[in-house]
Formats: sequence, structure tokens, C-alpha cells
Amino acid sequence: MIYFESDWDGPNPGEVRAALLAGDPAIHVGEGGYGDEINIVMVNVQSGEERIIADRLEEKLIARFGYGARVPILRLREEEDPDLRFLADYVYKNVFEGYTLKQWGLRPEELSPSVTARVPVLVSHDTRYFQDAYQAMPKEGYTALFRRMLAHPNIKLLLQADWKEVEGEVKFARLVFTGPIDEFFGYLHGPLPYRSLRFRMELHPGPWAQEVGTVNYPNEHPYTRVTEFKHLTGQDYLPHSTLCYEYPEAYEPGRNEPYYPVPREENEERYRLYLEEAKKLKGVYFAGRLGDYRYYNMDQAVARALKLFEEIVHE
Repeated sequence: MIYFESDWDGPNPGEVRAALLAGDPAIHVGEGGYGDEINIVMVNVQSGEERIIADRLEEKLIARFGYGARVPILRLREEEDPDLRFLADYVYKNVFEGYTLKQWGLRPEELSPSVTARVPVLVSHDTRYFQDAYQAMPKEGYTALFRRMLAHPNIKLLLQADWKEVEGEVKFARLVFTGPIDEFFGYLHGPLPYRSLRFRMELHPGPWAQEVGTVNYPNEHPYTRVTEFKHLTGQDYLPHSTLCYEYPEAYEPGRNEPYYPVPREENEERYRLYLEEAKKLKGVYFAGRLGDYRYYNMDQAVARALKLFEEIVHE
């Protein structure tokens, strides 16, 4: 049964019914039901009738984009083929729209297309979230990794201190600033918007709470995802498990932390004003999500740091 919600804004039931019947092979559509329902009759189950829709969509996706293609959802919604448009609208409604509203407080169309393009529709049988050739976690975790990186006689770590408090006390030849670039310049051109997160940790009494490391909730609950760290760390010997719930929220200076720049054209225009200010400084560099005002993944942030290092040492 295909049921059309009251706020469905894709092809109407009549158009979908006609497309199903006109297909090759045609999909059997039964009588009855309400005007917002289409009853697909499963006959000849042994011959795989129940896979007709999936097989047809797979064939059309491969023919249109090629196997292995990564198609942004907003691009897929522009397709004229009714089957592909039906698929795009279904995925948009059930995956992207609700998640984006929770995460950003905005609809997908109100953000830069690069945001939804981060999680494209993958024309492939590869079910992994990332398809990188090499994927790994630090053997002893990130805490041990950073502790060793910072354990150097030339490195002094000062915690619980705002950079403004020590701005005139620290002498430097070069400064790499990874905080918000608008804050660095005293909000000279107005504040840049950010999104924040609230984390809720929960101890689960049993050995496992969910089947995979991270489960996303696009439409249900106020949180966007739940992470069970044991899947990532390999600590399957523990009799209990720890879960982390992520609640997106607006960034409020002094109350929470800025985690995400908000990728929109008007925000990019304001960021460029700060970038011009940064070019006037000597020996001061900006990097990271907040310094570059870019929605980096971790690998991109590391790559940016390594590239910046090469630029600095070869000046």
C-alpha cells in the first residue's frame, strides 16, 4: 500500500497510479482504498513481483547517473522521469526534510546545496555511510592521541581561559586561531550564525543497546542521532554500554558552544568581509570549522591543517 500524507507535495496519486500502470512491466494496482491510497497487488510472488518497483528504480538510476554515482537529493528532485521524481520525493520527505529542520532550524532549500550533498543518494549496493578506501579509529582512542600530541616541552596548554583574557600576554611570531572568526574581530561586521548541540549521556545496563554505532532519527524524537561508542572502540568485553543522544539547538554566546557554521549565501557574504580583515594581518592564520566558517568533516579539517602548515613553513 502506498499512502500519501496530507502534506505530500510530490506527484498526486493519480499520476503515480498512471506511472505504475504504464511501466514495463506494469505494476498491478488494485481497486478500493481511499483517494490518498494506492493498493499495489502482489501476484506471482515466486517470480519476484514484489521487486518490480525496486528493480525498475535501480535500472533507471544506473541508466541516468551510472553505477556508483553520488546524486545530491536536491539534484534528484529535479528529474522529470516520474519514477525518479517519486523516489526523490519519498527520500526527501522521509530522510532529509525532518533531519534538516531539526539540525539547522531550516528547510534543505534554505541552506547551501552543499549541506544535503554531504549525504547523497548513492547508486550502489555499498551500504556504508562512507566509501573511503581507508577508515580507522586511533588504536587507543582520541583522548590518548591528543594527550601524546600535547606532551611536548614546547607546548603549553591553558584550559578554562578565553583567548581575549591572554591576548596581550602571549607573544607570538605566528598565531593559528581556530575559534569563531567574527569573535576574533569583535563582531566588526556583525555576528555570523552558528548551530550548537546538547549531549545527553546514558549508561545502558546491558552489553548492547543498538545494532550499529550510530542511528539517525530524521523524523522521530527531538534528538537527531544516538551513538553507541562500543561499536566504534571495540570494547565489546564490557557488561554495560554508553549511549550519547545529540540534541541540536540554536547557538547562544555564553550559554553553549558553536559547533556548526550555517552554510547560506548571505552568511558567506558576511564571512568574506571578515576574510578581507584577516588578509590585513601578518602572522595570523585562521583554520577549522569556526575559523574558516566551513562545514568540515574531520578528515577535511585535518587536511586543511596540514595544508596550512605547509604554507606557513614555506613562507
